[in-house]
Amino acid sequence: MSKGMIIGASVGNCVHVAGVVHFLSLAEDEGYETMFLGPAICVDTVLDCVETHKPAMVGLGYRLTPENGEKIIRELIEKSAGLTHKPIWLFGGTAPVADKIRELGFFDVIFDGTDDIDDSITFLRTGQLPDKNNAEHYAPDLISRLAQKHPYPLLRHHFGLPSYDETLSGIEEIAQSRVLDIISLGIDQNTQQFFFRPENRNPDMDGAGGVPVRDAEGFRRLFNASQCGNYPLMRCYSGTADVLRLAEVLNSTINNAWCAVPLCWYNELDGRGGRPIDISIKEAQKLIAFHGKHSIPVELNEPHHWGLRDAHDTISVAMSYISAYNAKALGVRDYISQYMFNVPNSLSFSMDLAKVLAQIELTESLADKNFRIYRQTRAGLPFLSGDCSVAKGQLAATTALQMNVKPHIIHVVGYSEALHAATPEVVIESCKIVRGVVRGALHGNAEAVHDPRVKARCDELLKEATYLINFIQDEYSSISRDPLADAAALSDCIKRGILDAPHIVKGGQFKGTLQTRVRDGKCLAWDSVAGCAVDEKKRLETLTGKNHKRMAG
Repeated sequence: MSKGMIIGASVGNCVHVAGVVHFLSLAEDEGYETMFLGPAICVDTVLDCVETHKPAMVGLGYRLTPENGEKIIRELIEKSAGLTHKPIWLFGGTAPVADKIRELGFFDVIFDGTDDIDDSITFLRTGQLPDKNNAEHYAPDLISRLAQKHPYPLLRHHFGLPSYDETLSGIEEIAQSRVLDIISLGIDQNTQQFFFRPENRNPDMDGAGGVPVRDAEGFRRLFNASQCGNYPLMRCYSGTADVLRLAEVLNSTINNAWCAVPLCWYNELDGRGGRPIDISIKEAQKLIAFHGKHSIPVELNEPHHWGLRDAHDTISVAMSYISAYNAKALGVRDYISQYMFNVPNSLSFSMDLAKVLAQIELTESLADKNFRIYRQTRAGLPFLSGDCSVAKGQLAATTALQMNVKPHIIHVVGYSEALHAATPEVVIESCKIVRGVVRGALHGNAEAVHDPRVKARCDELLKEATYLINFIQDEYSSISRDPLADAAALSDCIKRGILDAPHIVKGGQFKGTLQTRVRDGKCLAWDSVAGCAVDEKKRLETLTGKNHKRMAG
């Protein structure tokens, strides 16, 4: 059923119609009938159409000299007094024109060019523009806010400075800017590891990697600082010790929007904690199950940990599937699948996209009515230059690439990350850069997914990753009922090098012998003796001495 008609036009001598046409397009998507009158439409024609068609709203645009616009709108005000039908009047123009027209007090809603697509969508759905410091206009949980802003992706950004007070004031500044939907609170390593064991903290490491938070009240104050502007959701790193206890604190203090936890990391493997790998995987699984039981969304930020350590693309694709498989097996209903582009940073854009498309296809094969999957994309940290001007261009470029997969959430990476942690100013500017790209790409992005080279590489990775997944299942089928969700099987895969990465320290209990090279924009497993790439069948046969018959289906 139609929500009513919206008439749109540029008035007077203004021929700029792009804003009007775009707004009418959004209105059609939201269930309105629309009528576009065209450019440079005189006031009398507008009023005749209002009387004839009796629209719910009339949207007029003017982008030229403010004084000329004022004369035209004064004519409109005078002549509209005799209308028998009274629509809602909308105006759109440049900021100087909008300021002049606002003084006349005629229009119900004015767009001044600083508004974004999501503001227009909110208005078309609710009849109101988002209002600063009005919590009722902003959904209080992730799934509701995703629905509220669809098809515009939510923006998430990491924020946490070494100074608690600067972090506190920065959160309020970011919230008041209304450009960010989710503040991803970055806590320091002392907080992640020793929140419940203060006697073990190293004071010299306070603030290393994020904000130091020493008690539950510290988390509460940070959350309270975010309750203004557009009331961004808040989430936080998982702990690297006492993970369930910290999860309970985060849920009770910051209303943790979702849990993000790696499956195989934050332990002896990467030095972020001293837990044995098999113990840490079991604890990660308990943490996942805890959030699933309490209907809290979960993200396993696992695949990019392998990519950041130069594992070949096949392992990143396989681990995307295995991560989601674990979440589903452990009772998660709403799963956030993160796809980090640009890792390794020498991947070509086309081959990078192919890798992510393969990850999506495998991961979303698990989706059903009880397991909903949301796509979250982000730039890779190693991709951004230490020259901030260059990094801004890279941030825009990778965001345009990410828009090819229609993300539900974009994890914005601050352009300053190669130099220093993002300040509030950097967070806000980075989000505005990304918003600019989204605005241009949301309706009618170039379809790079149909590039035959991308399709061929995606198919190749699906075959290779499926072979690796099947190999793991076959290798451990005699000792495990469900190898892909078995902590002992997964940790043994890493120790033996079935799952491996060049950055894993060789020797001791970890194989750490995988070599990779980037060739033709792809990250490939590499045989340094033969000087060539090897497929998964050859790599695993050489590693284990076994020829598994089960191939990619």
